[in-house]
Amino acid sequence: MTLFYSDAEVSAALDAATTVDAMRAALLAAYDGRLAAPPRASASLDGGRMVLTAGHLIGEWYGYRSYDTFGHPESQQLVVLHDGRTGAVRAVAVGEELGSRRTGGLGGVAVDVLARPDAATVGVIGSGRQAWTQVWATAAVRPVREVTVYSRSAARREAFAARVRTELGIAARPVDDPATAVAGRDVVVLATTSPTTVVDAADISPGTHVNAVGFKQRDRAEFGPDLLAAADVLATDSPAQAGAYTPPMLAAEPPHAERLRDLGAVLAGAEPGRTDPEQISVFCSVGLGGTEVFLLDRLVRVGATTV
Repeated sequence: MTLFYSDAEVSAALDAATTVDAMRAALLAAYDGRLAAPPRASASLDGGRMVLTAGHLIGEWYGYRSYDTFGHPESQQLVVLHDGRTGAVRAVAVGEELGSRRTGGLGGVAVDVLARPDAATVGVIGSGRQAWTQVWATAAVRPVREVTVYSRSAARREAFAARVRTELGIAARPVDDPATAVAGRDVVVLATTSPTTVVDAADISPGTHVNAVGFKQRDRAEFGPDLLAAADVLATDSPAQAGAYTPPMLAAEPPHAERLRDLGAVLAGAEPGRTDPEQISVFCSVGLGGTEVFLLDRLVRVGATTV
């Protein structure tokens, strides 16, 4: 029997702790070679592209996520999970929640691995779905006591802060400029589509961990190369994907590429993470291939244990 999940069902079943745990397992599986996770593929069509990410947990399952770039208001992502032994479709998820929670979960792992153990304040640039899941996941791995948020829309940043207070029980306040949002914060989340610099390296305090969400390229990032240069620790969830973009992601270009670490390797203890509380660490999230399918498999398993 094939199981079908809507956004509402994903939201009801996947809490932050479960999601972060699944992404931790996925990163380790990819580093160990048990999860085949190639860079995404795309097909150019008239007016847009179809994009595919896929993964194969050897001996257990394989599957894919597909989405388009046409910009239609009702466009949705599709995630399909196949049984690795029979090829049968075990589950299908339609919507945005699974992918967003996957990205948040990866960010939560990055915070857990790279941020200071006593990190308790979060500054957020952006007020959309991706910004929300980063805070949601961070609160599962650190005792967050305050969130500050900036976005261009005053109404949206007010609503974001209200949601943090209501759903997470954490003090939160909107602010009027990005530098104020990140000043003195232990964790900073950069989750916008701004093509120009919003945050400078000088705005980031020593000891801060930064989660940068999405493929940040030249003329397509809310921070400049100065932030990467200031980072003592620079990591990504998929070095292969980071270098596969055209042009490459900022962190995968010289002179930063040789310093870019695999978060899975840091998690496994094969590469160093933060070694001093004053270091600045930056995680460049690109979406390790197959992680949406990994999370869908975990969703199916969570459901099976609650029947």
